[in-house]
Amino acid sequence: MAATSKRKLEELSVDEFLVSGFDSEDECENEEEEETTVSGNREVKRKTKLTAKTQAKNLKKVGKASEHKDQLSRLKQKDPEFYKFLEHNDRSLLNFDDSDSSDDEDSKIHTLPKHLEEASDEDDDDDDEEEEAAPKSKQSRDVIRVTEKMVEQWKEAVQNELSAKLFREIVQAFKAAVATTKGDGVDLGKYKVEDSSVFNALVSFCMRDLFVALQKMLQLKPDKDKKKLVLPSSSPRWQKAQINIKMYLAGLVQLLSCLTEASVVSAVLRHANQMVPYYLCLPKQCRHFLKQLITQWSTGKETVRVLAFLALNKICRHKQDVYLNPVLKQMYIAYVKNCKFTSPSVLPMINFMQRTLTEMYALDTHVSYQHSFIYIRQLAIHLRNAMTMKKKETYQSVYNWQYIHCLYLWCRVLSTLYPSDVLDPLIYPLTQVIVGCVKLVPTARYYPLRMHCVRALTLLSDSTKTFIPVVPFLLEVLQQVDFNKKPGRMSVRPINFAVVLKLSNANLQEKAFRDGLIEQLYDLILEYFHTQACSIGFPELALPAVIQLKAFLKECKVANYCKQIRQLLDKIQENSAHITSRRQKATFSVADRVAVEAWEKLTTEEGTPLTKYYSHWKKLREKEIQLEISGKERMEDLELPEIKRKKMQESKEGDKKEFKDLFESDSASEDESGGVKHKGKEKTGKKKGVSEDDDFLKDLSDMSDEDGEGESDEDDDSGEDSDDVGKRKKSKNSKNKAAKKLSQLDLKELAEGDEDLVEDLEFSDED
Repeated sequence: MAATSKRKLEELSVDEFLVSGFDSEDECENEEEEETTVSGNREVKRKTKLTAKTQAKNLKKVGKASEHKDQLSRLKQKDPEFYKFLEHNDRSLLNFDDSDSSDDEDSKIHTLPKHLEEASDEDDDDDDEEEEAAPKSKQSRDVIRVTEKMVEQWKEAVQNELSAKLFREIVQAFKAAVATTKGDGVDLGKYKVEDSSVFNALVSFCMRDLFVALQKMLQLKPDKDKKKLVLPSSSPRWQKAQINIKMYLAGLVQLLSCLTEASVVSAVLRHANQMVPYYLCLPKQCRHFLKQLITQWSTGKETVRVLAFLALNKICRHKQDVYLNPVLKQMYIAYVKNCKFTSPSVLPMINFMQRTLTEMYALDTHVSYQHSFIYIRQLAIHLRNAMTMKKKETYQSVYNWQYIHCLYLWCRVLSTLYPSDVLDPLIYPLTQVIVGCVKLVPTARYYPLRMHCVRALTLLSDSTKTFIPVVPFLLEVLQQVDFNKKPGRMSVRPINFAVVLKLSNANLQEKAFRDGLIEQLYDLILEYFHTQACSIGFPELALPAVIQLKAFLKECKVANYCKQIRQLLDKIQENSAHITSRRQKATFSVADRVAVEAWEKLTTEEGTPLTKYYSHWKKLREKEIQLEISGKERMEDLELPEIKRKKMQESKEGDKKEFKDLFESDSASEDESGGVKHKGKEKTGKKKGVSEDDDFLKDLSDMSDEDGEGESDEDDDSGEDSDDVGKRKKSKNSKNKAAKKLSQLDLKELAEGDEDLVEDLEFSDED
């Protein structure tokens, strides 16, 4: 380029040199080389990846035609008959040309251009615009907006016949409706649901009509045995509809996780319960469904919990080997998580979880033994750590609601599934754990926890026909607490021992603590002896309790406590006398176990005085418990009078109005002499009366039993005050008349007499 455009410097004249400039040939060549190298480096960096890929593809495709020809030649030797068949039917396949195939392959392979162009910034901007336009074009595709009219059309079409295409459209619309619960930024697919009325119409349509239509589409007929489920996978149309059914079932689970209204969740769960056979055919969707069911079973409202449990039970009954073990584990964990706090409103839900979980364990006792053994052992380990380490943290790991509710759950499981050769060996270790829990911290603050443990042991002893010494834990309380001691403070609200584990030091000083403790002891002793009331050894079993109850009655001086304990003692002694009289008529020996069991069975059928009393008492007690659970406190039944306190200013103004005539003066002489003295004394007397009235009201607020008497005393005082006012008025008028005629000495004597009258007035106020 330099040779053609420019001559050498030697051939140039001075004028030509000045015109052409001062750049030399070498400098021009260096600049051109730098420009070309920079552009070349850019091009090489951008195209190296592409060339490497294309070369690799070319290497793979080279020789494919020759390899295919070799295969045909080998085919002629191995299978001549098939080769002849190809010659006769498809001659073109055998007449394979290497050049043709290579040309076709070369045409398919991308070849690099001879001259590479430099990529500029404008090209990069164009590429970015194309990339941004691609997703926009996807988003701008046609999205059908679902309307109520469309839903009505689908309803009519489904009533006639549900086709696979129509079912797919409905499922896609349902998926779009469910996707709206997630929020924005979700790909809705073909359909879009924007209006809430359309959402409600579509979901209600699917809940009511889709299951029956789907059964008809798959041609599923119910089995003669109603207990057996007809799985939809047995239908010949299952394969075609499987993808859409998967999508629909996943949408149901997502809908359950997003809903909060109990009535709507109940409706969806009823429909999901119908769809259980479909879930059983799809393991992945079934696992997600079970997880959501366990959540609803442990946290939902009452109706929601029941429906979730029915679906769980249905799935586990039909596929025990697959789902029972993981479901039991997850249900137990959910139970422990949701019984951390206990209140009168939460307690029925905890009892419901205990009963339903017991039913799940009853499905397979061998699986239940593995779970119960592991979890009872875990409870025992916590107790052992608390007994050995003796720290606050280890005590708290045992003395909490979760631990107590777990103990009660396993007592209920072993009691319900008795007799069971598999689970019966766990009765003894569970009893030892509960007894150790009672003895861990045997102080008065944890008496409510002791009552819960005793109640669990009583249930276990009664149901499993196992003797467990429960009464000593109750009689020990009568010996430890001094019921004759005056309470340190009055309490209006009673203590609900059903929802309390530990009492504060202030609670121990209240009268309500002792009242509630006596009531709990009465209930639990009566309940335990009721379980043993028909035993042939009841007199010997009750003898220690009778002795200690009599000793308590001798020491206790509180009439209300003695009345309850004496009534309990009478019922126990009456039952002992009844059993003793029946035993005397028996002709068999004590060693004859069969005869003893028959005798006890006959006694149970006939009934004893204690069992009859207990049945009547139980009905009354259940009513009280229901009132406590529903939130109605016993204080609502007590009509306590309200004490309205008067303010100091109001009382002063009232007294001024009442004694207005007493302080009126007719002349100035009275103000100078006796009037001032009388007025000052009256004021001091009035202040004393006000302070005494306030003290009286304070005493009255502490004594709720004497309110009526206090009111009558106030009325009497007001009557006396009115009489005194009348006397004062008469004496006032007589003094005014006499003051005009008497001298100074007479006035002094009169003043002294008036002082006596003031003293009488003060004395009457104190009365």
